[in-house]
Amino acid sequence: MLIFMRTTIEITDELLRKAKEKAISEGVPLREVIEMALRSYLARPKKRGDYKLKWRTEKGRILPGVRLDDRDALFDLLNNIR
Repeated sequence: MLIFMRTTIEITDELLRKAKEKAISEGVPLREVIEMALRSYLARPKKRGDYKLKWRTEKGRILPGVRLDDRDALFDLLNNIR
């Protein structure tokens, strides 16, 4: 069983005109043209940006009292820093 829902959307006049022309030229309802366009858009894979990780190293030293092998002590130390 198919369930249809009515909704209102706002689109530009030019886009609606083009969609209506497409529907008329293909002999299909406007609803079908809009559904096909929306399905096509949603089926496209997400474009991943050209993200590039910039790795930066810092020189430093471990401060007195800091133990990297004791997670709980490290969290306590970080929570007490003001």
